[in-house]
Amino acid sequence: MDFELKILGSSSAIPAPNRFHTAQVLTVGNHLNLIDCGEGTQSQLTRYKIKHTRILNIFISHLHGDHVFGLFGLLSTMHLQMRTTPLNLFGPPGLAELLTLQFKVSNTNITFPISFHELDPTVYKKIFEDKTIAVHTLPMLHRVPCCGFLFREKPKPRHLVKEKLPSFLTPPQLVRLKFGEDIKDENGEILVHNRDVTTDPKRSRSYAYCSDTKYKEDILPYIKGVDLLYHEATFMDDLRDRAEYTHHSTTKQAATLAAKAEVKRLLIGHFSARYKDLTPLLEEAKAVFENTMLATEGKTIGVLEYDFKETELA
Repeated sequence: MDFELKILGSSSAIPAPNRFHTAQVLTVGNHLNLIDCGEGTQSQLTRYKIKHTRILNIFISHLHGDHVFGLFGLLSTMHLQMRTTPLNLFGPPGLAELLTLQFKVSNTNITFPISFHELDPTVYKKIFEDKTIAVHTLPMLHRVPCCGFLFREKPKPRHLVKEKLPSFLTPPQLVRLKFGEDIKDENGEILVHNRDVTTDPKRSRSYAYCSDTKYKEDILPYIKGVDLLYHEATFMDDLRDRAEYTHHSTTKQAATLAAKAEVKRLLIGHFSARYKDLTPLLEEAKAVFENTMLATEGKTIGVLEYDFKETELA
């Protein structure tokens, strides 16, 4: 099953040549999750042939324009194309009010159900789950209420070894074996040991999205060991004072957090428009945490089920 991240935008407050405002799509199985929706998101979805009809959840980290100005246009397009599939929309206080006003003054009557989920950006809390994943908020430290998001696959069932399964097992017993149970008789005696007829499941994967924030170590317990960490790195470290003043992070700070969290791979993004060449930012981060990549437009990172190797796709 796919667990794949697509970068749509990597620029901070001001767009730069060939760089769009923040937006990402995380695909888990057949479900698409849009994370932030800066200006130009619709164009990027079209460019990379991502069908917005497949987007079931939209997660907005905060209400600065470079993370939300594309949302009204995207919802309007969904409406004009007569979408009927329900949409979950997660965001900080004020998001529902903002969109309701835009719909009102533009006389837009949305054709599909939108479920607004107002978030508390100050806490770590589960905000969504289905059969496959659970999503938690990650409290950020920015100039306005802001949160990141942690996506974790749920534990997967064990694999049945057909050749080793006794013929007398019933379908309910097979299900119990898949979830790690032994099969016992009426007296509590073990008939079938789980370890004898099953193998370990594919591993569950994880992605942490740390949006605009100062360096913040108190989230380390939540992101410990994740497969893929995105962390903003608006500035190089010589502008650490500027980062502190604007409530952003530097390349070294993002890499330091990744190293302390012992993540498998780091993506840095949200680059200041002052940087035309991003190579120095990458080099500065890699000096602290070697397994770092630039979260640039069009990049796709797939996380595998069988081991800890991630593949960068063309």
